[in-house]
Amino acid sequence: MTEDEYCQEKTQQSSSSFYYSFLFLEAPQRQAMNALYAYCREVDDVVDSCSDPNVAANKLAWWREEIFHLFHGTPNHPVTLALKKTIKIYPLQEKHLLELISGMEMDLQKQRYRSFNDLSLYCYRVASVVGLLTIEILGYKKADTIKYAHNLGMALQLINILRDVKEDAQRGRIYIPQDEMMQFGVNEDMLFSHENTPQTLALFDFQAKRAEQYYQKAFEYLPQSDRYAQKTGIIMAEIYFSLLKKIRSQHYPILQTQVSLFQLKKLWIAWTTARREYRLAQKLKA
Repeated sequence: MTEDEYCQEKTQQSSSSFYYSFLFLEAPQRQAMNALYAYCREVDDVVDSCSDPNVAANKLAWWREEIFHLFHGTPNHPVTLALKKTIKIYPLQEKHLLELISGMEMDLQKQRYRSFNDLSLYCYRVASVVGLLTIEILGYKKADTIKYAHNLGMALQLINILRDVKEDAQRGRIYIPQDEMMQFGVNEDMLFSHENTPQTLALFDFQAKRAEQYYQKAFEYLPQSDRYAQKTGIIMAEIYFSLLKKIRSQHYPILQTQVSLFQLKKLWIAWTTARREYRLAQKLKA
């Protein structure tokens, strides 16, 4: 198996929204995005699969060394071998790849967040930097696209946190800020319940509205001239926003089950979004 095949398989196995958004890319960009996403999965899996925090910390330290070798020497892992080809074509920054590892390390060091200000750093490291790396692969001309990537990453991570609130709590991690839980009268035991209360519903609605605000802010920044180049990110955004709308329309059943979209639904969103962005691009040229 080649390094590119390894990364593609890693992406496909995840059944992620990323995979469906990659379908409309040209081969070099698809290879690069598969390599980037496979890297994200590798470092994320370290935290999720290691029961011993010390083992996980050592593995993340190994990945730090591997990223150093990627930029300043010879990497060894299939993912970094694939990324080696990527950085020859696209200007990915070493600091962003390392920032993602710092986000994973936060999962080993913190299980609670006092305020949204504290949580924002985590969201930036595990999601916004992925957006900043992605736009370098997809290409952009306007500086505001950087702000788009930052805000979209925040939105997608906040949707993830809402979707996974029960699963994360069972793993001992609560990402909803502690001061906001107190504000809405929600204690940690309520997150282990199978039933919502008026308090949890109000708390979840507050989180959903914040995610939507970041989503809207992202697209306020995205210049029309960069939209078509960034269609992969837009497809991801549409899939995630459809998930958020489903969670809200079902009145936040996230304490009972993890809400998801069917694969056919994701494919439909990807196809219709790609067609819409193509038509918008053609209008700009006219």
